[in-house]
Amino acid sequence: MCLWLSSSRVLGGYPIWWSLALGQQYSSLGSQPILCGSIPGLVPKQLRFCRNYIEIMPSVAEGVKLGIQECQHQFRGRRWNCTTIEDNLAIFGPVLDKATRESAFVHAIASAGVAFAVTRSCAEGTSTMCGCDSHHKGPPGEGWKWGGCSEDAEFGVLVSREFADARENRPDARSAMNRHNNEAGRTTILDHMHLRCKCHGLSGSCEVKTCWWAQPDFRTLGDFLKDKYDSASEMVVEKHRESRGWVETLRAKYAFFKHPTERDLVYYESSPNFCEPNPETGSFGTRDRACNVSSHGIEGCDLLCCGRGHNTRTEKRKEKCHCIFHWCCYVSCQECVRVYDVHTCK
Repeated sequence: MCLWLSSSRVLGGYPIWWSLALGQQYSSLGSQPILCGSIPGLVPKQLRFCRNYIEIMPSVAEGVKLGIQECQHQFRGRRWNCTTIEDNLAIFGPVLDKATRESAFVHAIASAGVAFAVTRSCAEGTSTMCGCDSHHKGPPGEGWKWGGCSEDAEFGVLVSREFADARENRPDARSAMNRHNNEAGRTTILDHMHLRCKCHGLSGSCEVKTCWWAQPDFRTLGDFLKDKYDSASEMVVEKHRESRGWVETLRAKYAFFKHPTERDLVYYESSPNFCEPNPETGSFGTRDRACNVSSHGIEGCDLLCCGRGHNTRTEKRKEKCHCIFHWCCYVSCQECVRVYDVHTCK
Protein backbone atom coordinates (compact mmCIF):
# COMPACT_ATOMS: atom_id res chain seq x y z
CA MET A 1 0.00 0.00 0.00
CA CYS A 2 2.83 2.38 0.76
CA LEU A 3 4.08 2.03 -2.81
CA TRP A 4 1.01 3.89 -4.01
CA LEU A 5 2.38 7.21 -2.81
CA SER A 6 5.12 9.17 -4.49
CA SER A 7 7.27 11.77 -2.76
CA SER A 8 5.56 14.53 -4.73
CA ARG A 9 2.30 13.62 -3.03
CA VAL A 10 3.82 13.58 0.44
CA LEU A 11 5.19 17.08 -0.03
CA GLY A 12 3.15 20.03 -1.21
CA GLY A 13 -0.25 20.77 0.26
CA TYR A 14 -0.99 17.43 1.95
CA PRO A 15 -1.67 17.82 5.71
CA ILE A 16 0.86 15.17 6.64
CA TRP A 17 1.00 16.42 10.25
CA TRP A 18 -2.18 14.33 10.66
CA SER A 19 0.17 11.32 10.80
CA LEU A 20 0.83 12.39 14.42
CA ALA A 21 -2.48 10.66 15.22
CA LEU A 22 -1.37 7.22 13.97
CA GLY A 23 1.38 4.72 14.58
CA GLN A 24 4.36 5.02 16.92
CA GLN A 25 4.14 8.78 17.39
CA TYR A 26 0.60 8.55 18.74
CA SER A 27 1.22 5.53 20.96
CA SER A 28 4.15 7.30 22.66
CA LEU A 29 2.27 10.52 23.47
CA GLY A 30 1.51 9.55 27.05
CA SER A 31 5.04 8.42 27.90
CA GLN A 32 7.36 10.72 25.95
CA PRO A 33 7.38 14.49 25.43
CA ILE A 34 6.54 15.72 21.96
CA LEU A 35 9.49 16.94 19.92
CA CYS A 36 7.97 19.58 17.66
CA GLY A 37 10.80 19.34 15.16
CA SER A 38 10.04 15.64 14.64
CA ILE A 39 6.41 16.19 13.62
CA PRO A 40 6.33 15.89 9.82
CA GLY A 41 4.83 18.53 7.61
CA LEU A 42 4.63 21.48 10.01
CA VAL A 43 4.92 24.92 8.42
CA PRO A 44 6.86 27.56 10.42
CA LYS A 45 3.71 28.98 12.07
CA GLN A 46 2.67 25.51 13.25
CA LEU A 47 6.17 24.82 14.53
CA ARG A 48 6.13 28.04 16.59
CA PHE A 49 2.68 27.17 17.93
CA CYS A 50 3.86 23.70 18.92
CA ARG A 51 6.88 25.04 20.80
CA ASN A 52 4.92 27.81 22.53
CA TYR A 53 1.97 25.59 23.53
CA ILE A 54 3.57 22.17 23.81
CA GLU A 55 1.19 20.99 26.53
CA ILE A 56 -1.76 21.29 24.13
CA MET A 57 -0.20 19.17 21.38
CA PRO A 58 -1.29 15.77 22.79
CA SER A 59 -4.89 17.05 22.60
CA VAL A 60 -4.31 18.17 19.00
CA ALA A 61 -3.16 14.64 18.11
CA GLU A 62 -6.06 13.12 20.07
CA GLY A 63 -8.46 15.35 18.13
CA VAL A 64 -7.18 14.17 14.75
CA LYS A 65 -7.44 10.57 15.97
CA LEU A 66 -11.02 11.26 17.07
CA GLY A 67 -11.82 12.70 13.64
CA ILE A 68 -10.35 9.69 11.82
CA GLN A 69 -12.32 7.25 13.96
CA GLU A 70 -15.55 9.17 13.37
CA CYS A 71 -14.88 9.32 9.64
CA GLN A 72 -14.46 5.53 9.58
CA HIS A 73 -17.70 5.10 11.51
CA GLN A 74 -19.69 7.41 9.24
CA PHE A 75 -18.38 5.81 6.02
CA ARG A 76 -18.31 2.20 7.22
CA GLY A 77 -20.98 1.23 4.67
CA ARG A 78 -19.71 3.35 1.77
CA ARG A 79 -17.49 2.37 -1.13
CA TRP A 80 -14.84 4.68 0.31
CA ASN A 81 -14.68 3.84 4.00
CA CYS A 82 -12.09 6.36 5.17
CA THR A 83 -9.25 3.86 4.97
CA THR A 84 -5.95 5.02 6.46
CA ILE A 85 -2.49 3.73 5.54
CA GLU A 86 -0.23 2.81 8.44
CA ASP A 87 3.45 3.83 8.41
CA ASN A 88 2.85 6.45 5.76
CA LEU A 89 2.92 10.22 6.15
CA ALA A 90 0.00 10.72 3.76
CA ILE A 91 -2.36 8.73 5.95
CA PHE A 92 -5.31 8.71 3.51
CA GLY A 93 -3.18 8.15 0.43
CA PRO A 94 -3.94 10.02 -2.81
CA VAL A 95 -7.67 10.31 -1.94
CA LEU A 96 -7.10 13.79 -0.51
CA ASP A 97 -5.10 14.98 -3.50
CA LYS A 98 -8.33 16.00 -5.23
CA ALA A 99 -10.79 18.62 -4.02
CA THR A 100 -13.68 16.16 -3.60
CA ARG A 101 -16.51 15.69 -1.12
CA GLU A 102 -14.35 13.17 0.71
CA SER A 103 -11.58 15.74 1.17
CA ALA A 104 -14.16 18.25 2.39
CA PHE A 105 -15.49 15.87 5.03
CA VAL A 106 -12.07 14.77 6.29
CA HIS A 107 -10.89 18.34 6.75
CA ALA A 108 -14.10 19.30 8.53
CA ILE A 109 -14.15 16.33 10.91
CA ALA A 110 -10.40 16.57 11.68
CA SER A 111 -10.63 20.29 12.49
CA ALA A 112 -13.72 19.67 14.61
CA GLY A 113 -11.86 16.84 16.36
CA VAL A 114 -8.95 19.11 17.30
CA ALA A 115 -11.29 21.78 18.69
CA PHE A 116 -13.34 19.17 20.54
CA ALA A 117 -10.36 17.40 22.14
CA VAL A 118 -8.65 20.63 23.21
CA THR A 119 -11.89 21.91 24.74
CA ARG A 120 -12.42 18.67 26.65
CA SER A 121 -8.81 18.63 27.85
CA CYS A 122 -9.15 22.16 29.20
CA ALA A 123 -12.35 21.30 31.10
CA GLU A 124 -10.67 18.24 32.60
CA GLY A 125 -7.84 20.40 33.94
CA THR A 126 -5.02 18.69 32.08
CA SER A 127 -3.61 21.98 30.81
CA THR A 128 -2.46 24.92 32.90
CA MET A 129 -3.11 27.47 30.16
CA CYS A 130 -6.87 26.95 29.85
CA GLY A 131 -9.80 25.84 31.92
CA CYS A 132 -13.52 26.35 32.31
CA ASP A 133 -15.54 28.98 30.45
CA SER A 134 -16.65 31.82 32.70
CA HIS A 135 -17.60 34.32 29.99
CA HIS A 136 -20.90 33.00 28.59
CA LYS A 137 -22.95 32.09 31.60
CA GLY A 138 -25.48 34.89 31.94
CA PRO A 139 -28.23 34.78 34.55
CA PRO A 140 -29.42 31.31 35.62
CA GLY A 141 -32.84 30.04 34.57
CA GLU A 142 -35.81 29.17 36.69
CA GLY A 143 -35.16 26.17 38.95
CA TRP A 144 -31.43 25.88 38.31
CA LYS A 145 -28.14 27.64 38.95
CA TRP A 146 -24.74 27.64 37.34
CA GLY A 147 -22.30 24.99 38.53
CA GLY A 148 -19.75 22.51 37.32
CA CYS A 149 -17.26 23.37 34.59
CA SER A 150 -18.61 24.98 31.42
CA GLU A 151 -16.53 23.86 28.47
CA ASP A 152 -14.71 26.69 26.71
CA ALA A 153 -15.39 25.65 23.12
CA GLU A 154 -14.29 29.04 21.77
CA PHE A 155 -10.78 28.39 23.05
CA GLY A 156 -10.74 24.97 21.41
CA VAL A 157 -11.97 26.48 18.15
CA LEU A 158 -9.25 29.15 18.36
CA VAL A 159 -6.53 26.51 18.80
CA SER A 160 -7.86 24.49 15.87
CA ARG A 161 -8.05 27.59 13.68
CA GLU A 162 -4.55 28.79 14.57
CA PHE A 163 -2.92 25.38 14.11
CA ALA A 164 -4.91 23.56 11.41
CA ASP A 165 -5.38 26.61 9.18
CA ALA A 166 -1.77 27.77 9.43
CA ARG A 167 -0.77 25.89 6.28
CA GLU A 168 -3.83 27.01 4.29
CA ASN A 169 -2.51 30.48 3.41
CA ARG A 170 -1.84 29.93 -0.28
CA PRO A 171 -3.82 32.07 -2.76
CA ASP A 172 -5.20 29.00 -4.54
CA ALA A 173 -8.60 27.33 -4.69
CA ARG A 174 -7.59 24.31 -2.63
CA SER A 175 -6.50 26.44 0.32
CA ALA A 176 -9.76 28.40 0.09
CA MET A 177 -11.72 25.14 0.10
CA ASN A 178 -9.78 23.69 3.03
CA ARG A 179 -10.18 26.85 5.11
CA HIS A 180 -13.92 26.89 4.46
CA ASN A 181 -14.43 23.23 5.38
CA ASN A 182 -12.16 23.48 8.43
CA GLU A 183 -14.30 26.33 9.70
CA ALA A 184 -17.53 24.48 8.91
CA GLY A 185 -16.35 21.64 11.12
CA ARG A 186 -15.49 23.96 13.99
CA THR A 187 -18.72 25.94 13.68
CA THR A 188 -20.63 22.70 14.16
CA ILE A 189 -19.31 22.49 17.72
CA LEU A 190 -20.37 26.03 18.61
CA ASP A 191 -23.82 25.45 17.10
CA HIS A 192 -24.36 22.31 19.19
CA MET A 193 -23.24 23.60 22.59
CA HIS A 194 -25.98 22.97 25.12
CA LEU A 195 -26.80 23.07 28.81
CA ARG A 196 -26.05 19.92 30.74
CA CYS A 197 -27.58 19.68 34.21
CA LYS A 198 -27.29 17.57 37.33
CA CYS A 199 -29.86 17.18 40.09
CA HIS A 200 -28.98 17.35 43.79
CA GLY A 201 -31.15 16.36 46.73
CA LEU A 202 -32.24 13.51 48.92
CA SER A 203 -33.02 10.20 47.20
CA GLY A 204 -32.32 11.64 43.78
CA SER A 205 -34.80 14.47 44.10
CA CYS A 206 -34.14 17.60 42.10
CA GLU A 207 -34.35 20.18 44.88
CA VAL A 208 -31.28 21.88 43.45
CA LYS A 209 -30.16 21.65 39.83
CA THR A 210 -26.78 22.88 38.62
CA CYS A 211 -26.04 23.36 34.92
CA TRP A 212 -23.04 24.09 32.72
CA TRP A 213 -22.28 24.55 29.04
CA ALA A 214 -21.17 21.31 27.41
CA GLN A 215 -20.13 20.05 24.01
CA PRO A 216 -22.34 17.45 22.34
CA ASP A 217 -21.20 13.87 21.90
CA PHE A 218 -18.74 13.75 19.03
CA ARG A 219 -21.03 11.26 17.29
CA THR A 220 -23.63 14.05 17.05
CA LEU A 221 -21.09 16.23 15.24
CA GLY A 222 -20.17 13.35 12.94
CA ASP A 223 -23.81 12.71 12.06
CA PHE A 224 -24.33 16.40 11.29
CA LEU A 225 -21.23 16.69 9.11
CA LYS A 226 -22.12 13.47 7.29
CA ASP A 227 -25.42 15.11 6.32
CA LYS A 228 -23.41 18.11 5.13
CA TYR A 229 -21.26 15.75 3.06
CA ASP A 230 -24.34 14.36 1.34
CA SER A 231 -25.57 17.88 0.54
CA ALA A 232 -22.18 19.46 -0.16
CA SER A 233 -22.10 22.35 -2.64
CA GLU A 234 -20.18 21.99 -5.89
CA MET A 235 -18.07 25.05 -6.69
CA VAL A 236 -16.10 26.42 -9.63
CA VAL A 237 -12.71 28.10 -9.47
CA GLU A 238 -12.33 31.73 -10.49
CA LYS A 239 -9.06 33.63 -10.88
CA HIS A 240 -8.61 37.27 -9.97
CA ARG A 241 -5.67 39.62 -10.41
CA GLU A 242 -4.70 41.35 -7.18
CA SER A 243 -1.70 43.35 -5.98
CA ARG A 244 -0.06 40.17 -4.68
CA GLY A 245 -0.65 38.36 -7.99
CA TRP A 246 -3.25 35.86 -9.17
CA VAL A 247 -5.71 34.71 -6.51
CA GLU A 248 -8.17 31.83 -6.86
CA THR A 249 -11.59 31.95 -5.24
CA LEU A 250 -14.63 29.67 -5.25
CA ARG A 251 -18.10 30.37 -6.60
CA ALA A 252 -21.19 28.15 -6.47
CA LYS A 253 -21.46 26.22 -9.74
CA TYR A 254 -25.25 26.39 -9.91
CA ALA A 255 -26.70 29.84 -9.27
CA PHE A 256 -30.25 28.49 -8.88
CA PHE A 257 -29.21 26.44 -5.81
CA LYS A 258 -28.94 27.98 -2.37
CA HIS A 259 -25.54 29.59 -1.92
CA PRO A 260 -23.43 27.61 0.58
CA THR A 261 -23.19 29.09 4.05
CA GLU A 262 -20.26 28.88 6.45
CA ARG A 263 -21.85 25.69 7.84
CA ASP A 264 -21.93 23.85 4.49
CA LEU A 265 -19.17 21.75 2.96
CA VAL A 266 -17.83 22.69 -0.47
CA TYR A 267 -15.84 20.89 -3.18
CA TYR A 268 -14.96 21.46 -6.83
CA GLU A 269 -13.73 18.11 -8.21
CA SER A 270 -15.72 14.93 -8.80
CA SER A 271 -15.06 11.81 -6.73
CA PRO A 272 -13.96 8.52 -8.29
CA ASN A 273 -16.48 5.69 -7.92
CA PHE A 274 -14.12 3.71 -5.62
CA CYS A 275 -15.33 0.43 -7.16
CA GLU A 276 -11.93 -0.86 -8.31
CA PRO A 277 -8.43 -0.53 -6.87
CA ASN A 278 -6.68 2.45 -8.40
CA PRO A 279 -3.23 3.65 -7.27
CA GLU A 280 -3.78 7.07 -8.83
CA THR A 281 -6.98 7.90 -6.94
CA GLY A 282 -6.18 5.96 -3.78
CA SER A 283 -9.18 3.67 -4.19
CA PHE A 284 -8.87 0.25 -2.57
CA GLY A 285 -11.98 -1.02 -4.37
CA THR A 286 -14.76 -2.95 -2.66
CA ARG A 287 -13.78 -6.57 -3.26
CA ASP A 288 -14.19 -8.71 -0.11
CA ARG A 289 -16.05 -5.91 1.68
CA ALA A 290 -19.00 -7.09 3.81
CA CYS A 291 -22.34 -5.92 2.43
CA ASN A 292 -25.96 -5.95 3.58
CA VAL A 293 -27.95 -8.24 1.31
CA SER A 294 -31.31 -6.93 2.54
CA SER A 295 -30.55 -3.23 2.00
CA HIS A 296 -31.24 -1.16 -1.11
CA GLY A 297 -28.97 1.63 0.15
CA ILE A 298 -25.32 2.29 -0.58
CA GLU A 299 -24.29 -0.35 1.99
CA GLY A 300 -26.39 -2.96 0.18
CA CYS A 301 -24.72 -5.64 -1.91
CA ASP A 302 -26.05 -4.25 -5.20
CA LEU A 303 -24.50 -0.80 -4.83
CA LEU A 304 -21.49 -1.52 -2.61
CA CYS A 305 -20.35 -4.34 -4.91
CA CYS A 306 -20.77 -2.12 -7.99
CA GLY A 307 -22.86 -4.74 -9.80
CA ARG A 308 -20.22 -7.49 -9.56
CA GLY A 309 -22.35 -9.64 -7.28
CA HIS A 310 -21.49 -11.07 -3.89
CA ASN A 311 -20.39 -14.25 -2.19
CA THR A 312 -22.13 -15.79 0.83
CA ARG A 313 -20.58 -17.93 3.52
CA THR A 314 -21.71 -19.12 6.94
CA GLU A 315 -19.88 -18.08 10.07
CA LYS A 316 -20.19 -19.52 13.58
CA ARG A 317 -19.96 -17.09 16.47
CA LYS A 318 -19.88 -17.72 20.20
CA GLU A 319 -22.24 -15.45 22.11
CA LYS A 320 -23.58 -15.12 25.64
CA CYS A 321 -27.17 -16.32 25.98
CA HIS A 322 -29.81 -17.38 28.52
CA CYS A 323 -28.53 -14.81 31.00
CA ILE A 324 -30.00 -14.85 34.50
CA PHE A 325 -29.79 -12.15 37.16
CA HIS A 326 -29.03 -13.48 40.64
CA TRP A 327 -29.90 -11.55 43.79
CA CYS A 328 -27.63 -9.94 44.75
CA CYS A 329 -25.84 -8.98 42.51
CA TYR A 330 -24.41 -10.81 39.52
CA VAL A 331 -25.46 -12.16 36.13
CA SER A 332 -24.68 -15.65 34.88
CA CYS A 333 -24.83 -16.58 31.20
CA GLN A 334 -24.44 -19.64 29.04
CA GLU A 335 -22.40 -19.66 25.87
CA CYS A 336 -24.25 -20.35 22.64
CA VAL A 337 -23.00 -20.89 19.12
CA ARG A 338 -25.02 -19.07 16.48
CA VAL A 339 -24.65 -19.36 12.71
CA TYR A 340 -24.73 -16.22 10.56
CA ASP A 341 -24.69 -15.63 6.82
CA VAL A 342 -21.85 -13.27 5.82
CA HIS A 343 -22.07 -11.58 2.42
CA THR A 344 -18.97 -10.11 0.75
CA CYS A 345 -18.45 -8.39 -2.57
CA LYS A 346 -16.97 -10.34 -5.48
